[in-house]
Amino acid sequence: MGNILEIKNITKRYPGVVALNHASFSVEEGEVHALVGENGAGKSTLIKVITGAIKPDEGALVYQGKEYAELNPILSGQIGIEAIYQEFNLASTLSVEENIYMGTKVNGGIFIDRKKLTQNTLDILKSLNVNIDPNTKIRDLTVAYMQLVEISKALARKVKLLIMDEPTAPLTDNEVEILFQLVHNLKEKGVSIIYISHRLDEIFELSDHVTVMRDGEIIKTVRTKDITKDQLIFDMVGRKLTETYPERSPKYGKTILEIKGLSGPFNKKTSFCVREGEIVGLAGLVGAGRTEIARLIIGADKKYSGEVYMNGEKTDIRSPKDAIEKGIAYVSEDRKNQGVLLKMSVRWNITLPILRRLSHFLFIDRKKEDECVNQYKDALRIKTPSLNQLVGNLSGGNQQKVAVAKWLASESKLLILDEPTRGIDVGAKQEIYDLINRLTQEGLGILMISSEMEEIMGMSDRMLVMAEGEIVGELQKEDFSQDKILRYASNITVQEEGKYE
Repeated sequence: MGNILEIKNITKRYPGVVALNHASFSVEEGEVHALVGENGAGKSTLIKVITGAIKPDEGALVYQGKEYAELNPILSGQIGIEAIYQEFNLASTLSVEENIYMGTKVNGGIFIDRKKLTQNTLDILKSLNVNIDPNTKIRDLTVAYMQLVEISKALARKVKLLIMDEPTAPLTDNEVEILFQLVHNLKEKGVSIIYISHRLDEIFELSDHVTVMRDGEIIKTVRTKDITKDQLIFDMVGRKLTETYPERSPKYGKTILEIKGLSGPFNKKTSFCVREGEIVGLAGLVGAGRTEIARLIIGADKKYSGEVYMNGEKTDIRSPKDAIEKGIAYVSEDRKNQGVLLKMSVRWNITLPILRRLSHFLFIDRKKEDECVNQYKDALRIKTPSLNQLVGNLSGGNQQKVAVAKWLASESKLLILDEPTRGIDVGAKQEIYDLINRLTQEGLGILMISSEMEEIMGMSDRMLVMAEGEIVGELQKEDFSQDKILRYASNITVQEEGKYE
């Protein structure tokens, strides 16, 4: 088979940075072609050139044998190029079916055929093994289900080249398997896929070729079977990495957080505690109630019952502002809407929660501010041409680093991390893990929510597993196993605990 797409010497410059530097590679018809690299390597810029969202300064694209100096979003869709981005492109006030078929004609004349619209939506969702009411508003869905709607939206069109940018980042293991099957099915039908992921196991399972990017340049393109994971990591980051998860020797202090009988709209009465120096993992399937518990703790959602204690003292937390004042910080899984201020600078995002600490009377101490921002910029390797760069102009992964840095810079005693490494490259993940480990050594308590099984097992000292809005199991480090966690998460071990050792 020939190539469906050729990228020829594509260059894109922005003030102070060359996002793409004479990038060239090709994608064969009917193949899965992985695109990997650290955050800021140029992957997102490249796919936006392919979809026509960004106009290149130099170079050309050859698609199905026809050369284009540039594309635009309408033309790329017409010729069969679709993309699923890290940042969702959904209308929150519209329904699932309206989002999937937005811009597509589904009618019986001049009127929309609502019956046909609903049935077509059900057919697509069924092919993904997803049970969502087509009339549900997007704003009422979890992040994982929003991602599945994005995938469904692309499938509703006659796609020939599908670009998937971190499609599994918000998905659980079961949902990832569904996605993998979908990728295989599309490949069998002749659809070409450019697959971007920081999860290297996915790259080796799905892709035929892999192209490595670093600092806006194409480093190499090889058959996936001809490269090892260690070599791929080295090519991506330009340095050798040590073990992924830090060696932990935790020393637990007093109880920082204790919740008793906490319940809300999506959670039954829940009780647990977090100690100084401890990482408590909160595991479970999508919809289990993990994020909802975090939001109850910080006062983002109204509680029905229960009490929250900080350092043994009962606290009345009615809003995130109250939580911050009590020493509780929360890194949301929804980076775009709740994690960062896209129209504000890197500097302001990181220092916003601690401006009082950096101020002298009515004025900010710029020297202290620069020292603080540079400390976390360097620690998390945030790629930005300037501290005054708008966060919205950074790559998705670097936006996530800013979201994490904002709360690491605060003087919080309890840090709630909800999917903290979503969209983060392998090198930055290790840096975040090391930083989290150092924070616990300084006495912080961490409540960590993650859908990555390896991550939640590798970082947690103790694990709470949720199902259907309540904690159904608690595991100590020595008892961690994927089998036990999945059994609890599926709520089949509650009555059978200890019978499958």
